[in-house]
Amino acid sequence: MQDQQARLVWRDGEVPVSMRFDDPYFSLDDGLAESRHVFLAGNDLPARFRDGFHIAELGFGTGLNLLATLAAWRAAGRTGRLRYTSFEAYPMAPQDMRRAQARFAELAGLAAELATHWQGGAQEIALPDLDFTLVAGDARETLSHWPQKADAWFLDGFSPAKNPEMWQPDLMAEVARHTVAGGTAATYTAAGFVRRGLEAAGFSVSRVAGYGRKRHMTRAILDK
Repeated sequence: MQDQQARLVWRDGEVPVSMRFDDPYFSLDDGLAESRHVFLAGNDLPARFRDGFHIAELGFGTGLNLLATLAAWRAAGRTGRLRYTSFEAYPMAPQDMRRAQARFAELAGLAAELATHWQGGAQEIALPDLDFTLVAGDARETLSHWPQKADAWFLDGFSPAKNPEMWQPDLMAEVARHTVAGGTAATYTAAGFVRRGLEAAGFSVSRVAGYGRKRHMTRAILDK
């Protein structure tokens, strides 16, 4: 259904902006640098990578975090397979994903490798070093039925001020329920209600330096 697909406008040198949430999909400064700072470094990656390491993500968007993570996995020389599951309510059309990813020349080879796989909806991709699943639908409904647990979470929904549903305490509790003991989560936002929701769910939460225009971000470790 059309309403289940992302609706975009393009600004500032091909940065996609959600019309539904009036929010850009990645930093206007440098989306790749932001992904590496917030989600990779925020989860102590690539140091924690191992065969079968499982990343879960709220908000797949353009697929930039997946590309950045798989690039880091390959650069680290890890053997085995990375597992990556992403929950997305409004999957982006394949041509829009390719257009957004084209902004990052450093990832061009990897983007081209994955380009033929994008279907614009729920799907799975199996490569020699990657098991990827995109779960389409509202995470408030889909995550509770997910039978797995993640080692690390990328919490990358749109701004809490514009997409508060993605950051509610009930959903943070589901994130915790689907995290291994000692697992981590990271997000670009340092909004108080998000941090409190993570703490209530059982995470130890810290506010650390953010990327670019954002002074702070959030890191969390599950205490169980």
